[in-house]
Amino acid sequence: MPLHLSDLLARPDLNLSVGYDVPPELLARTVEAATVSDLPTPGKWLQGGELLMTIGLLLPMEPAACRAYVRDVAEGGAACLALGLGQGLPYQSAPQPLVTAAEEAGLPLLTVPDEVPFIAVTKAVFDARATEQREMLHRAFATQRRLTAAATGDGLRPMLAEWTAATGVGAAVLDPLGRLLAVGERGAPAPPREARELVERVAARGLRGSASSTAGGHQLEVQPLGARRLRGLLLLTGRPDGAARSVVPGLVSLLSLELERRHLRDEPERRRRSALLSQLLTDEDLPADQARDLLVSAGLTAERVRGVVVAAGESRQQGAGRGRAQGGSSGPESVGADSAGAEGAAYEMAADLALAMPGGLVRVADGTIEAVVGEDLDIREVLGRFAPHCPAGIGPAVPPEAVRVSLRQAAGLLAVSGASGEPAEARPSGTSRLLLDLGDSRTLHGYADAVLGPLDLADNGEELTATLAAWLETGGAWDATSRRLGVHRHTVRNRLDKAMDLTGRRMDDPDDRFDLWLATRIRRGDTPAPGSGGSR
Repeated sequence: MPLHLSDLLARPDLNLSVGYDVPPELLARTVEAATVSDLPTPGKWLQGGELLMTIGLLLPMEPAACRAYVRDVAEGGAACLALGLGQGLPYQSAPQPLVTAAEEAGLPLLTVPDEVPFIAVTKAVFDARATEQREMLHRAFATQRRLTAAATGDGLRPMLAEWTAATGVGAAVLDPLGRLLAVGERGAPAPPREARELVERVAARGLRGSASSTAGGHQLEVQPLGARRLRGLLLLTGRPDGAARSVVPGLVSLLSLELERRHLRDEPERRRRSALLSQLLTDEDLPADQARDLLVSAGLTAERVRGVVVAAGESRQQGAGRGRAQGGSSGPESVGADSAGAEGAAYEMAADLALAMPGGLVRVADGTIEAVVGEDLDIREVLGRFAPHCPAGIGPAVPPEAVRVSLRQAAGLLAVSGASGEPAEARPSGTSRLLLDLGDSRTLHGYADAVLGPLDLADNGEELTATLAAWLETGGAWDATSRRLGVHRHTVRNRLDKAMDLTGRRMDDPDDRFDLWLATRIRRGDTPAPGSGGSR
């Protein structure tokens, strides 16, 4: 237990007295150390929490100077001021200016009788502090033993329960996406909302550091869990005391070991799911009901699924291939080691993705990760956390029997993702958007000007261009175009005839229609304006 001023006053061997009627809250102050100083300004030599003893050799008696002295001691962080009394010493009792100044400043004032040397007070303080440290160490060892015994049990919860019972600090383990895996107390409330930002901040840094904050009246601390890769997060809710604080590293190690055991234990299930995905992709004529049953057997019950492909060995930050080409060894042994390392990294990343994709099927094929996930999963968040620097393609949502098509489209978007720096997603009618995103803006606008330039020179050029764009967007439907523009269909035909005459194009020629459609899309604003930075 911490040493309080009241504890020192209760010791008969010290026979300390208060210099004035000190309030109980001031007597509850913790004493960290004891020191002696007769300097007129001792505050700068204090660290905080000291019992400062003096015989008052240079103590000023003028009220203003005495208040300045007491203020210096209080601002230095002293827990208390103690004045030594006795024969041959400057004071036989506490002088009134000192008493008044201490009471005004809220600084406890004690007196030490003649028969008690200062060293006796110092030894009492340090003996009490040593006892406190021993008790803290014993409690830490006892808590560590309880945690170690709980680690032989099944799962995370026994360790969390022992921790909370021993320390009174709430604890929960979350997965890398912040989803709750285990909590120490049954029926404990969900982690506070304020913890979300802290969890995301630590998870984004992997195993490189922890974080703490006080928000919403909660003392929160998040520690990463895992050996070589992030496997989970420990959330502590409460303020650990010194004994509990010393056990936190041990708790982190035991929880990390349990998560690594769980990771290894799940390997057969990951292989089974990888085999299911291979079976799903190998049979080209798999009936719809069988494809759906196969996904359900893996826990994927979504009505529609999407394929995801990640080029795990092509991190945009590594640039390993370019580095070897410019210098350094690139012999067979080096290439073989790099290939083995890349394959191992791909399997590690696939395991992380499998953990983050509820019901998802994941496999590694030639260093590329292929996955099938439910339509509702926020796959961009998962990729941002576990494959942040790798090209990734996301296929469209399809029925289970069409997942091969979705995966094929996802694989086709890897080059687009590599160029854009973010996962590329196939959307309905989105292929042209990807094409335009990859083009240089000046080149694209120059192309549009070349195709639509003759219309720009006409008196009613904007009207002709708008009519042409509306007609192309409706698939050449005359009635739909007239309704969209609010004009008669004959007006639409007349305008288009004039546009064809000016541009030298033909409405029934597929190449001409594509050129006109692409040019109007560029003009509509589907690309950055010239000079805005070019392609992304």
